[in-house]
Amino acid sequence: MSAILSADDLNDFISPGVACIKPVETLPAVPEQPKENELEHEVVIDGQHPTPLTEAPAQISLTDCLACSGCVTSAEAVLVSLQSHNELLNVLDQAPALQIRQNGDGSFKVDGLENPDSKLFVASVSPQTRASLAAAAGNGVSKRDAGRMITQLLAGHGGLRAGGKWNNVFTWVTDTNAARTACLVLGAEEATGKSKLAKPILTSSCPGWVCYAEKTHPYVLPHISKIKSPQALMGTLLKTTLSRTLGISPDRIWHLAVMPCFDKKLEASREELTDTIWNGNGQPGRGVRDVDCVITSKEILMLTESRDLDFFNLSRESIPASSRMPFPDPAVEQFIFSSSRSGRPDPAASTSGGNLYYTLQYVVSQHPGSRIEMTRGRNVDVAEFSVISGSGDTIYRAARYYGFRNIQNLVRKLKPARPSRMPGARAVGASRRAAGKSSGLEYDYVEVMACPGGCTNGGGQIKVDDPLVVERKGAGFQPGPQEQKQWLAEVDEAYFSADDNELESSECATEGQGGRGDLVGDISPSYIRDSLVHWSSVTGIDIDRLVSTSYREVISDVGKSKMNDTERVVQLASKIGGGW
Repeated sequence: MSAILSADDLNDFISPGVACIKPVETLPAVPEQPKENELEHEVVIDGQHPTPLTEAPAQISLTDCLACSGCVTSAEAVLVSLQSHNELLNVLDQAPALQIRQNGDGSFKVDGLENPDSKLFVASVSPQTRASLAAAAGNGVSKRDAGRMITQLLAGHGGLRAGGKWNNVFTWVTDTNAARTACLVLGAEEATGKSKLAKPILTSSCPGWVCYAEKTHPYVLPHISKIKSPQALMGTLLKTTLSRTLGISPDRIWHLAVMPCFDKKLEASREELTDTIWNGNGQPGRGVRDVDCVITSKEILMLTESRDLDFFNLSRESIPASSRMPFPDPAVEQFIFSSSRSGRPDPAASTSGGNLYYTLQYVVSQHPGSRIEMTRGRNVDVAEFSVISGSGDTIYRAARYYGFRNIQNLVRKLKPARPSRMPGARAVGASRRAAGKSSGLEYDYVEVMACPGGCTNGGGQIKVDDPLVVERKGAGFQPGPQEQKQWLAEVDEAYFSADDNELESSECATEGQGGRGDLVGDISPSYIRDSLVHWSSVTGIDIDRLVSTSYREVISDVGKSKMNDTERVVQLASKIGGGW
């Protein structure tokens, strides 16, 4: 479990209404018949009064969390025990890393495969994490500088390599911007094309929102976008390309994602995001995960402390080109690393990746002379948008709903009406709609995020009451709600800022898109499509299987008949053999 996380940190979200309902099973220590309640434990959130336990503390895996409907929000991240900075260090110290060599003819050779425990380490970093660490560093440290410091930590000579048992490092470290741009284009095409999804289409990149919908409001699942999140898409991109081009099994590639959100750990554990989809029969299953471990911005600092390093003293310089291994496929390398060199994000796009903003821009690009109008909602986390044609007609309607309090209002409006049992009576729960129909929100698209304020306010971000921040603010600093608000403004400023070098890099990235004239914002949809087609040709996998995912209703097992002892042992044996 991440020691820095507690239920008290999750006050932006709905509190779980009941104790965890997932039975936690353990094999008996001695061969005797278990008593009726010996195999069940109650997981208690901070502040509740626990029932005295006679057994060892229960261990609940991420897969168990996803199979349960007792917890409905980020509070279930309290139960995370398999993804942490300690797990990262344990894997790094397990065996020497696989080594990549480039031959004179441009081909690549992988050394160390004879050791079954050796891995090839790759990492991807979110821009929100870089902004959080830049704000924590202060002293003019930019988001770009923070990104370089993270790369130095994961891949540089003065980082994790210095204190590790095998001096292992990450062969490639990129950020998630390349996957984000692909998700924006794919999402805009899905939202404006002939999609089979019910309207309004709801974004899917927030795992807290997706888990909430699956466990409590499955009727909204037909509305949720089928496009993977940037984290998931980057995991698929790295694992498929490297396994195919290097000729190694996906389980020899270990992918770390550095994210602003604890729920991203849960997303990484989804059975829909494994190689059973792209390397198997196309059905969800317990295969090799596309993202093996997720750590948060806070855990980056814990990671450095574990190796007696000071993150803020790490070099802000890029790792020399002579020390970097070329990516096995040049076109994929161009896509991943040139797309990562983004300039100054538009504040209108929010801090959550810009799904809604890009989709609106995409609609405007298809209707010359049209414009975007915004109407503020009942609070700062709700807003409505319309694309208005030159003649004044409404072409497209969209909205933004951030924070679970606002999300509850959204899902209530989407709830289908129930036919009344009384002859001639109006449908239950609807005054203006027919039975069986959704409440018919007049939106075509809604961007949904669990965190108020967006992803820079994620649960894994550094907060104003962090001892590090308090120390840097100086004597007499007392963190409170107003100070946290000011702190978030500093993080947002770091997220939206860019120095001259970054803007030059952004121009190079745009030129790298072939000087195409179909730019929507700073993204060329045709370049993204061509890059995805190339990726598909390299891997031999259909594009839809690479970029799409699925969702399922999570049904509670409360009140259902219990298994007998034999059935319990069989199930435990299968879990031990095939679980994560």
